[in-house]
Amino acid sequence: MYTLSDMNVTESVRAAALKQPRGEPFATARFLGLGPRAAVDQAVSRLAREGVITRVRRGVYVRPRQSRLVGVVPPSAEAVVRAIAESTGEIIVPHGAAAAHALGLTTQVPLRLTFRTSGRSRDVRVNKSVVSLRHASQRQLALANTPEGAALAALRYLGKDAVTVRTLMQVKTRIGYKRFETLRQATGVMPSWLIDMFWHMNEETRAHSR
Repeated sequence: MYTLSDMNVTESVRAAALKQPRGEPFATARFLGLGPRAAVDQAVSRLAREGVITRVRRGVYVRPRQSRLVGVVPPSAEAVVRAIAESTGEIIVPHGAAAAHALGLTTQVPLRLTFRTSGRSRDVRVNKSVVSLRHASQRQLALANTPEGAALAALRYLGKDAVTVRTLMQVKTRIGYKRFETLRQATGVMPSWLIDMFWHMNEETRAHSR
């Protein structure tokens, strides 16, 4: 039997859930400030039973988005992973292979969606596919969830034999001067070969400006 307090929590959670964009998964952890954990969990379960929200996985729900052509549109794997990070408190970033493709540094499309995480390594089923979360060190997660961090991951993935001064110029064009400068100065988390490549880039720039 619901108490008045439980009913207040339920209505607060309902109001908060209805503010979430349709089709964009969210962590129910963001509702924990609305009341006791047990009452919040009950409210979330009730909203799921009513169809107001749909469970994506533990701690992650979504307000269903409908399409006249395909019916319910599932959230993207990337959006689900962002919600998982919010739910667990992990740092989760795209793998260097995906970052390199997104930056136009390679035409190869990763066969499997993989992310680096500060948490444990595991596979997560999202919709009809499997997403790999692989543990990474703090150094590998440097500049997490920023364009310069994605660029650093991409350059690490491409490796010493593939990265040239021209590659760095491509990165500079894609992420912009200010973010590129932040990247260039992050020598404490770069492999030594990449530090050397930035040095060569600076030398070439000086030579051309003379």
